[in-house]
Parts: sequence; C-alpha cells; structure tokens
Amino acid sequence: MTTHAAGKFKIESWDEQPLHEDGARLTRASVEQVFSGDIDGEGSVEWLMCYREDKTADFVGLQRVSGRIGDRSGSVVLQTIGTFDGTEARGEWSVVPGSGDGDLRGLRGTGGFTAPHGSEATVTLDYDLE
Repeated sequence: MTTHAAGKFKIESWDEQPLHEDGARLTRASVEQVFSGDIDGEGSVEWLMCYREDKTADFVGLQRVSGRIGDRSGSVVLQTIGTFDGTEARGEWSVVPGSGDGDLRGLRGTGGFTAPHGSEATVTLDYDLE
C-alpha cells in the first residue's frame, strides 16, 4: 500500500562553486537541509546545475535524507532532477533502489519539491516498503 508523505525543508547551508563559465555556466552546490513534517530529519545534497543567460537553470543531484519518514527511521538516497525559473525551483525525485537503511531498508517511491527562492520548500513522497 502506497503512503503519502508531505512536509517542508529549510536550507541550512549552500556552497556553490563554478565548474565552467564559458557559454552555459555550470556549477556544483553542496547543500545542507532540515526537513519537518512526515519527513523529519536532515538532508545533504550535491546538485550539478546549468544556468542559462536568462538566469534559469536545470539541475540534477543525489540527496541523502537521514531521520524519519512516517513512523520509520533510517536514511535513504533520492535522485533529483529539476528546473529553476529564476524565482522558484521545482524538482522531482525518486528513491535510489537499495539505498535505504534502518527501518527504511527496502523503501521505494517518488515525489518532489517546490522551493520559492529564499523561503521554505514544500515536499512530497509517495512510498512503499518491500
């Protein structure tokens, strides 16, 4: 049976470094987050981003979430793909198969987030356990 989780995250730190600046600007951001709601705990993510001249961007990343999802504790890795329109980031994520530990071992699922620039993001995850 699929369970729906909803919550928020706040950015605790953001360290973005340029990788390539000729043409489209490529960067890597190391980000720390705090989750609350049905997903509660800490997150750390590495995002690779490609910015266009109009300040919009596409990004991909791997994100480790450690804490609680629903009534289960452990950690899991999410694979993320998303866009930034200049004011808001939107991402879709999926659980990396086999990445869960503790009570989250065997977790499968998909979801996403919406993050207006400078404020809390809203998150969802629809998940099952093997």
